[in-house]
Amino acid sequence: MPRIQLTTEISATPERCFELSLSVDAHRSSMSDSGERAVAGVTSGVMRLGDSVTWKARHFGLPITMTSVISEYDAPHRFVDAQRSGPFRRWWHEHRFEPTAGGTLMTDVVEFESPAGAVGRLVNVLVLTRYMTTLLERRNAWLADALSRAEV
Repeated sequence: MPRIQLTTEISATPERCFELSLSVDAHRSSMSDSGERAVAGVTSGVMRLGDSVTWKARHFGLPITMTSVISEYDAPHRFVDAQRSGPFRRWWHEHRFEPTAGGTLMTDVVEFESPAGAVGRLVNVLVLTRYMTTLLERRNAWLADALSRAEV
Protein backbone atom coordinates (compact mmCIF):
# COMPACT_ATOMS: atom_id res chain seq x y z
CA MET A 1 0.00 0.00 0.00
CA PRO A 2 1.50 3.37 -0.97
CA ARG A 3 2.35 5.79 1.82
CA ILE A 4 3.14 9.46 1.25
CA GLN A 5 4.66 11.60 3.98
CA LEU A 6 5.22 15.33 3.46
CA THR A 7 6.32 18.06 5.83
CA THR A 8 5.69 21.76 5.30
CA GLU A 9 6.89 24.64 7.43
CA ILE A 10 4.27 27.35 7.82
CA SER A 11 4.66 30.79 9.41
CA ALA A 12 1.45 30.56 11.43
CA THR A 13 0.30 29.00 14.69
CA PRO A 14 -0.83 25.37 14.81
CA GLU A 15 -4.33 26.63 15.65
CA ARG A 16 -4.55 28.66 12.42
CA CYS A 17 -3.05 25.83 10.34
CA PHE A 18 -5.42 23.28 11.86
CA GLU A 19 -8.50 25.45 11.27
CA LEU A 20 -7.68 26.33 7.65
CA SER A 21 -6.82 22.69 6.87
CA LEU A 22 -10.36 21.73 7.94
CA SER A 23 -12.01 24.46 5.84
CA VAL A 24 -14.11 23.15 2.95
CA ASP A 25 -13.82 26.58 1.29
CA ALA A 26 -10.01 26.55 1.54
CA HIS A 27 -9.86 23.02 0.15
CA ARG A 28 -12.01 24.04 -2.80
CA SER A 29 -9.77 27.04 -3.51
CA SER A 30 -6.55 25.05 -3.12
CA MET A 31 -7.80 22.39 -5.55
CA SER A 32 -9.34 24.71 -8.13
CA ASP A 33 -7.25 23.17 -10.94
CA SER A 34 -9.26 19.95 -10.66
CA GLY A 35 -12.57 21.80 -10.24
CA GLU A 36 -13.23 20.27 -6.82
CA ARG A 37 -16.56 21.27 -5.34
CA ALA A 38 -18.43 20.10 -2.26
CA VAL A 39 -21.85 18.71 -3.21
CA ALA A 40 -23.11 17.04 -0.02
CA GLY A 41 -22.45 16.94 3.71
CA VAL A 42 -20.54 19.97 4.93
CA THR A 43 -20.34 22.16 1.82
CA SER A 44 -18.92 25.32 3.41
CA GLY A 45 -17.11 26.30 6.58
CA VAL A 46 -14.93 24.29 8.92
CA MET A 47 -15.37 20.57 9.53
CA ARG A 48 -15.33 18.90 12.94
CA LEU A 49 -15.19 15.32 14.24
CA GLY A 50 -17.74 13.10 12.48
CA ASP A 51 -18.46 15.58 9.68
CA SER A 52 -18.45 14.32 6.12
CA VAL A 53 -18.16 16.00 2.74
CA THR A 54 -18.77 14.68 -0.75
CA TRP A 55 -16.48 16.12 -3.40
CA LYS A 56 -16.88 16.10 -7.15
CA ALA A 57 -13.79 16.76 -9.24
CA ARG A 58 -11.93 15.87 -12.43
CA HIS A 59 -8.67 13.98 -12.31
CA PHE A 60 -7.01 12.52 -15.40
CA GLY A 61 -9.97 13.95 -17.31
CA LEU A 62 -12.36 11.65 -15.46
CA PRO A 63 -15.21 12.71 -13.15
CA ILE A 64 -14.53 11.58 -9.58
CA THR A 65 -16.87 11.55 -6.59
CA MET A 66 -15.48 10.92 -3.12
CA THR A 67 -17.04 11.16 0.33
CA SER A 68 -14.70 11.54 3.27
CA VAL A 69 -15.32 11.80 7.00
CA ILE A 70 -13.30 13.41 9.79
CA SER A 71 -12.68 10.21 11.73
CA GLU A 72 -10.16 11.48 14.30
CA TYR A 73 -9.87 14.99 15.75
CA ASP A 74 -7.48 16.36 18.38
CA ALA A 75 -7.44 20.17 18.01
CA PRO A 76 -5.02 21.74 17.22
CA HIS A 77 -2.60 18.81 16.97
CA ARG A 78 -4.00 16.36 14.42
CA PHE A 79 -6.99 15.10 12.51
CA VAL A 80 -7.68 12.30 10.05
CA ASP A 81 -9.92 12.31 7.02
CA ALA A 82 -10.82 8.90 5.65
CA GLN A 83 -12.72 7.90 2.54
CA ARG A 84 -16.23 6.66 3.22
CA SER A 85 -16.96 6.03 -0.47
CA GLY A 86 -15.12 6.83 -3.67
CA PRO A 87 -12.48 5.75 -6.13
CA PHE A 88 -10.02 4.15 -3.70
CA ARG A 89 -10.22 0.82 -1.96
CA ARG A 90 -8.73 2.77 0.97
CA TRP A 91 -7.87 6.44 1.55
CA TRP A 92 -6.56 7.61 4.94
CA HIS A 93 -5.02 11.07 5.43
CA GLU A 94 -3.52 12.15 8.73
CA HIS A 95 -2.75 15.85 9.27
CA ARG A 96 -0.35 16.75 12.13
CA PHE A 97 0.56 20.21 13.39
CA GLU A 98 3.59 20.77 15.64
CA PRO A 99 4.63 24.18 16.98
CA THR A 100 8.08 25.40 15.95
CA ALA A 101 10.05 28.57 16.66
CA GLY A 102 8.92 29.95 13.30
CA GLY A 103 5.32 28.75 13.38
CA THR A 104 4.17 25.21 12.57
CA LEU A 105 5.56 22.03 11.07
CA MET A 106 2.63 20.51 9.20
CA THR A 107 2.96 16.81 8.37
CA ASP A 108 0.69 14.93 5.99
CA VAL A 109 0.67 11.14 6.03
CA VAL A 110 -1.46 9.52 3.33
CA GLU A 111 -2.07 5.82 2.84
CA PHE A 112 -4.14 4.73 -0.11
CA GLU A 113 -4.97 1.60 -2.02
CA SER A 114 -6.33 1.52 -5.53
CA PRO A 115 -8.98 -0.95 -6.58
CA ALA A 116 -8.33 -3.56 -9.30
CA GLY A 117 -5.73 -5.73 -7.57
CA ALA A 118 -2.42 -6.11 -9.44
CA VAL A 119 -3.39 -3.55 -12.09
CA GLY A 120 -4.20 -1.03 -9.36
CA ARG A 121 -0.86 -1.68 -7.65
CA LEU A 122 0.92 -1.03 -10.95
CA VAL A 123 -1.04 2.21 -11.44
CA ASN A 124 -0.02 3.24 -7.90
CA VAL A 125 3.66 2.80 -8.73
CA LEU A 126 3.60 4.29 -12.23
CA VAL A 127 1.17 7.19 -11.79
CA LEU A 128 -0.87 7.71 -8.64
CA THR A 129 1.79 8.08 -5.96
CA ARG A 130 3.55 10.85 -7.88
CA TYR A 131 0.23 12.49 -8.86
CA MET A 132 -1.09 12.47 -5.28
CA THR A 133 2.23 13.79 -3.93
CA THR A 134 2.11 16.70 -6.40
CA LEU A 135 -1.51 17.49 -5.43
CA LEU A 136 -0.59 17.53 -1.73
CA GLU A 137 2.47 19.71 -2.34
CA ARG A 138 0.35 22.18 -4.31
CA ARG A 139 -2.31 22.22 -1.58
CA ASN A 140 0.31 22.75 1.14
CA ALA A 141 1.91 25.62 -0.79
CA TRP A 142 -1.55 27.21 -1.11
CA LEU A 143 -2.14 26.81 2.66
CA ALA A 144 1.28 28.26 3.53
CA ASP A 145 0.68 31.24 1.24
CA ALA A 146 -2.85 31.86 2.55
CA LEU A 147 -1.70 31.65 6.16
CA SER A 148 1.19 34.04 5.54
CA ARG A 149 -1.32 36.76 4.57
CA ALA A 150 -2.77 38.82 7.42
CA GLU A 151 -6.41 38.47 6.31
CA VAL A 152 -6.63 34.69 6.89
